[in-house]
Amino acid sequence: MNWDDTRIFLALSRTHSLRAAARSLGIDQATVGRRLNALESELGAKLFLRAKDGYLLTAAGEVALAAAKRMESAALDLRTKIEGQDENPGGLVRVTSTDSIAIDLLLPAVERLQQHWPNIRVDLEVSTQLLSLGRRQADIAFRNVRPDTPELVVRRVASWPVGLFASTSYLARFGEPAPEDELRGHHLVAYGPYLEQSPFLSMAGVPARQAKIAMSVRSSLLVRKAVAAGIGIGEMPLWMGEREGLVRIWPQRRRPNDYEVWQVMHPDLQRTARVRAVAQFLAEAFDGPSAGIS
Repeated sequence: MNWDDTRIFLALSRTHSLRAAARSLGIDQATVGRRLNALESELGAKLFLRAKDGYLLTAAGEVALAAAKRMESAALDLRTKIEGQDENPGGLVRVTSTDSIAIDLLLPAVERLQQHWPNIRVDLEVSTQLLSLGRRQADIAFRNVRPDTPELVVRRVASWPVGLFASTSYLARFGEPAPEDELRGHHLVAYGPYLEQSPFLSMAGVPARQAKIAMSVRSSLLVRKAVAAGIGIGEMPLWMGEREGLVRIWPQRRRPNDYEVWQVMHPDLQRTARVRAVAQFLAEAFDGPSAGIS
């Protein structure tokens, strides 16, 4: 197996369809099918079963997969080590973060970065998915949960207090809730992953058993915009709520856990000039006035 065939084999084993594999590799579907047939002919074994659920690995395919993953790991390791020696501040750096962080903090930081290092290109992926740094899906990640992978370089760049906010139009309709009523009669904008983690929702440390969930979203930016639209009340970092022009409810109360942001990098890429430059500029964005509101 050569590396080009290995990439196609791995993509198909992960996506289970010729079309999805081709899309992930940036090639056409016919090429994927042709290269797969050639690979199976070269190895003298069927690697996939063509089932109604897609392409499924055979026993021979499982053996080939283990070898292919070793090849992928070696290729990524070689690429990372070579790039780790590069001291030229130019080229591509892949960054992933949430939408709120990207819009409010990273975009202005990238603009400042371009003034200093115009030869660096930043590809910014806005997603709540935990992209893999080890497989080079991203070079720098900003995450709300500290990764437990020991080999990664992890730095906490922000810890923001979180409060409860509403729009003036919402408060004109429903009034301000009383903490002892457990938000009875009020509408909530909930962050979807929190609902999945716990069956009992709370807001600013107060149980919300009597409230109605009017909307659930999987984006901190959409929480802010839904609250600003008057759909319901919701939690967010204090500076974000103030920037949105919202009214803070119960100023004496806040969520027990702060909103933390962690910058994550691969240790070898930390020594790469362009990645180090981007990481420095982006991390400094969290030291601004917005991060200091308490």
